[in-house]
This record gives sequence, structure tokens and C-alpha cells, in this order.
Amino acid sequence: MGSEGHADGTVGKALDVLEMVADQGGPVRFSDLLALSHYPKATLYRLLQTLVNQGMLSQDLDSGAYRIGVRLVRLAHNAWAQSSLAPLARPHLDALAAEVGEAIHLAQIDNGHILFVDKRKTTNMFETLAQAGRVAPAYCTGVGKAILAFLPEASRDKVMPQQSFHPYAPATHTGPASLLAELEIIRAEGVAFDREEHERGIISIAAPIRSRAGRVIGAVSIATSTSRHTLEELNALKPRLLHCAAAIGAEAESWQFPEIV
Repeated sequence: MGSEGHADGTVGKALDVLEMVADQGGPVRFSDLLALSHYPKATLYRLLQTLVNQGMLSQDLDSGAYRIGVRLVRLAHNAWAQSSLAPLARPHLDALAAEVGEAIHLAQIDNGHILFVDKRKTTNMFETLAQAGRVAPAYCTGVGKAILAFLPEASRDKVMPQQSFHPYAPATHTGPASLLAELEIIRAEGVAFDREEHERGIISIAAPIRSRAGRVIGAVSIATSTSRHTLEELNALKPRLLHCAAAIGAEAESWQFPEIV
């Protein structure tokens, strides 16, 4: 039993280090990782070398910097293809992007946070923080609120304590009471809005993607800048957004997605 606990602990540490390297967004030196890590120097070095030996990380021979390895990229691609909405949703996202001329975001929820799994856009006139692979809060994003609103009550109760309620902007929810009140409105209207709550100057309208049984498996949004459109103009795109969300949900019916909470 003790050896099992040790193995779990070692695996957990290795995954912690792996995520730390991945979060840097590019090659990172040992000294920088040591400054970020709470592990002793010898432990960190051992974990890094194990990850390199297993192909999960690669190390540049000249600089010594670490980056994500080919084996991890292959595993990530397989996971993305098997459990992400992105592959089957992409044609629908491209069609919506071409129709409305704005950025389209596809997201799923993981451990109370939003994971953007795809982004399609037809213009470079503005950019949003949302990128495929990036994690964002659920309580202050259109896709996040769209998912939260349609979760079963028991699942929503688990997710709410995971929200940090950091005030990114004046319109950001700073506590559960106001968020829960808005979620009731979202359930009634079928769509959620991001009113510059996560990123100043960026607004969106989002709809949940649901199975025929009503289970939420993700959300899709139309995002734009306040210099291009108003919330009222985004609301006019609601029928097209709902059609896209329904089409993705119908196509995903035969897929077995993992529970999102």
C-alpha cells in the first residue's frame, strides 16, 4: 500500500512539472522552472529527466531548455480527437463564422473552468484572449455562463465554489448571488451574454450545446469588439447561433463525451 501511495505521488509530481513546462508556452530553462517550482533542485531535475526519457518533454542540446515532447503532442491529439467537440463541430463553426463575419468560440467545461477547444474567425480587425487550449473562468465568459445555466442543479452546486469571482472589469460578477440570478435569465432566454466581463472591449453571445436528452456538452459563442457591434446587434444573431448549437448537438449524439463536472 505504501508503494502505491509513493507511485501516485511520483506520478502527480511528474504531471505537475509537465503542466508547469506546458504553461510557459515555449522553451523554458531549468533555472526558471526551479524558481517556479516548490520541489528541491535534485527532485525537479530527476522528474524532468524522467519526462524527457519518456518522450513527454524534449530538451534542447544547446540551450538545455525544456519543451513539450512529441509523445505528449501525439497523446494530446488523440485525446482531442476522441473527447473534444472540435472535430465534428468545425464545419458548423466555419459556416457560422462565414455567415456572421465574427469570431466563433467553442468551449467545454473542466473542473469548473472553461476550456476553449476551437476558435474560428474571418477577420483580423480584433483579437480575443480566447484561443484553443486556453483556460478561462466560467462565471465571466459567455460560453461559461451558457454552460453553468443549463447544468443539473447538483453539478452546478459543485461548480459554484470553484469560481474565484475575480473582478476583471466593472461588469464582472463578484459573488454567487448575482451570477445565480443571471443564470435564471439565461435559462429562460436560451443564450448568455458576456458584457465586457472578462475582457474590456470584447462582448459575446453564447448558447449551450446540448444532447437530445438535455445534457450540456459544451457551448458556442459569437464574439466581437464593442467598436464593431453592440449587444443588441449580437442579439439579432441569436437564431443563427442557436441553429449552430443545435446542429453540433445533434451530430454529437452518437459520441460518448466524458462527464464535464
